[in-house]
Order: sequence, then structure tokens, then C-alpha cells
Amino acid sequence: MSSNRVDEQLSVLMRGAEFGDEQTKAHMSEELRERLIESEKTGKPLRIYCGYDPTAPDIHLGHTVTIRKLRQFQEFGHQAIFLIGTFTGLIGDPSDKDKARPRLTPEELAENSRTYAEQAFRILDPEKTEVRFNADWLTPLTFADVIGLSANFTVQQFLARDNFSRRYESGDPIWLHEFFYALMQGYDAVALETDVQLGATEQLFNLMAGRKLQESFGQKPQVCLTLPILVGTDGHLRMSKSTGNYVGIDEPAEVKYGKTMSIPDSAMRNWAELVTRWTPDQIDELLESVAKGQLHPMDAKKKLAWEIVSIFDGDAAADKAAVRFERVHQQGKLPQDIPTQKLDGPRNIVDIIHAAGFARSKSEARRLVQQGAVRLDDERVDDIEAEVDAAQERVLQVGKRRFLKLV
Repeated sequence: MSSNRVDEQLSVLMRGAEFGDEQTKAHMSEELRERLIESEKTGKPLRIYCGYDPTAPDIHLGHTVTIRKLRQFQEFGHQAIFLIGTFTGLIGDPSDKDKARPRLTPEELAENSRTYAEQAFRILDPEKTEVRFNADWLTPLTFADVIGLSANFTVQQFLARDNFSRRYESGDPIWLHEFFYALMQGYDAVALETDVQLGATEQLFNLMAGRKLQESFGQKPQVCLTLPILVGTDGHLRMSKSTGNYVGIDEPAEVKYGKTMSIPDSAMRNWAELVTRWTPDQIDELLESVAKGQLHPMDAKKKLAWEIVSIFDGDAAADKAAVRFERVHQQGKLPQDIPTQKLDGPRNIVDIIHAAGFARSKSEARRLVQQGAVRLDDERVDDIEAEVDAAQERVLQVGKRRFLKLV
């Protein structure tokens, strides 16, 4: 057994972990060390999981904070479990919410989860990843089973959570089904017999619930590793598809680049620390250059945008996105690589947007029109019934970064 190897793993795997409490961090670090030593002795890899509720069809940069940590465990030879919350998504995690989440239907969750694993494999090694769906074990639970799980917790424990306590004090409703989310996530750990669970910092209660339930089922309680939250493109709220402040990892390179360029300067450190390959020293050097006036914030942001696109699409795509951004957004010119769509006759604007792949569905295309995100020859289109005829060449723009030449 190599103590150097254990120390190396522990240093990398604990890097970036935050618990809001140094005592908890020290305790979890020591437990992880013990697990790693045991793994080295037995040759049995640790089982590491993180769950993702498919409440939207896109995996975004915020998700990648924990996915990248899963990848680190993989690189040390451990078993990564990518859990898709096909049951927990019916409720939605209330951990970061001051009101109940809208509930999705099983059909909506199934459609959203269809591409989750495929997107995650842009970071994870598919040969070393176990993909699971928690509806497989949560659906068969009986009412008696649920009562047995809930008997491990008190109402006071739940009401002590910040989001629930704020809602309770202000008289806002707290629905009983929201309490069940922590039980379900905790039972995931039991069903998967996990050694380590990853999550965002505000999910610590849910992760600890897994430890409690594992103990009650006679399992060794898992190590909990919580990681900071990535702020969205607005620089304030957590990145989320529902608030529109997200960067999807499957979005075109130029969209990822442009959205990154739109973040406020104050968000650069958060993004640099959580979604780049840069070392802490490189990040400090870059931001110190900005603080001293040696580097313009826009130039620093260009480096950040290039790095993010390079991670997911490669250096060539990052170079191309950088040139495009400068041409379109700094010089005010149309991009040189506008795709072309031939119209055989008048076509509905919504159909064109959807056919071009600028919207996943026609309902999303209609929303884009209604939200004022669509322009034709630089004039806003806000009528979803509008017909477009390309008797002469026309340019359709959707959002700030997507263009289509209609001929």
C-alpha cells in the first residue's frame, strides 16, 4: 500500500470541497482517507455517485462542477455512478428554493433524461461510468416503506433548514411532499451502496440524510463531498435553465463563447475556479493582472470564454468562436459562416426556427418570438403567425448569436 498514492488522491479529491464548517470538512476528509486506504488494501474501487434531476433537457456548466469531480475519482480508478433522477425529479430538490418547484410529469422527465448520459460523457469516461435511474428502486417502495424511512428524521430537523425556516417564518407554504425529497435522495445511497456522494453545498442536508439511512440499513455511512455553486450568466443567481442564466454544454461553440463574454466581471473568479482547467496560481495571476490594470477585464473574459469552449469543443472551435465574437459583437458585422436555408415558398417563422435547430421544439420557438428574441433583416418579429417569403435573400437572427440566411 502506498501512503503517497493515498495522499495524492486525497489532495486532488478534496480540492474545492466546501462545507461551511471546518469541523465537518476535517471529519469528511479523514473518513475519505480511511476509505482510500481500505481501497488500496483490498483493490476494490470506491463507489462514487452524484444525482442529476432531468428538470430540463440540457446539462449546463453548473452541472459540470460535480461531473468533473466524478471524473477525478474515475482517473484514480474508482467507480463513478451517474444517477438520473427519474423519480426525484417528480418533486424537484427544494434545497436552494424559497418556494416549491413546479412539478414535472413522468413523460417530461423521460424526454429530458434521454440525452443526459450522452452529454455527461463529454466529461466522464463511458467505459468507467455506471448510469442508473432512481425510479428503478423508488417506484416499488410501499407506503409502509416510506413511513419507515421518515421515522429516521424529525420535523424540527427539516424546519431548521434555511430555505424551509424562511418560508415558515414568512407564512409561505411548505408542502409535505418537499420533505420527502431528502428521504428519496438518502435512499438512493442505500440502493447504490455508495462510499461517497457528491453534491452542491446547499445539498449537505440531503447527503447527510443518506448517511443516516445507510446506518439504519446496516451499511457504512457514505462520505459527503459538497462543492461550491456556479453562478449564472447574471453573476448572482445559481446557474439554472429555469432562470435562463445558463450555458449548455451542448450549445454551439459560438453560443458558449458569447454567453461567457456576457457575465459580469465579478463572476470571473467563480467561473475560473469551478469550470476551467487552470491552476489556482494561474487564476490568481490572471485576476491580479486585471486588478492592477495590466489586463482589461474583457481580455481576461476572452481567455475564460476560449478556455470553456476549448474544453468541450476543442482549440480550433474556440479560435473560430473568438474570431466570430469579435466580428459580430465588437465590429458589428454579420458572421462569415452563416448557414443557409432554402425556402420553396412562404413558411411560418416558428417552423423555420425549429427546422434550423435554434429551438428544441415549436413551443420553444414560439416563446422566442413572443419574448422578442427574433429579428428578420434586423427588424423585430413578434407575431408567431408571421410568414416569411425569401423572394430575395434575408437574414434571420435568433437571440444574440444565431443567424440564418434565407434564400
